[in-house]
Amino acid sequence: MSMKSSIKETAGGTEEELGEALNNEKMAEKGRRLRNEGRVGNGKMPKVTKVGSEK
Repeated sequence: MSMKSSIKETAGGTEEELGEALNNEKMAEKGRRLRNEGRVGNGKMPKVTKVGSEK
């Protein structure tokens, strides 16, 4: 688990949530991609569900 991957996952999750709150699908998708980069870097499985489907 690297610090860089953890930061990517956290920042991506924040951007994804903000995009969902603002109904900005493009921002949410960008956040999901960044979040998944961090998750893979930490040895976790990427999130594959549609953005916004976890609520």
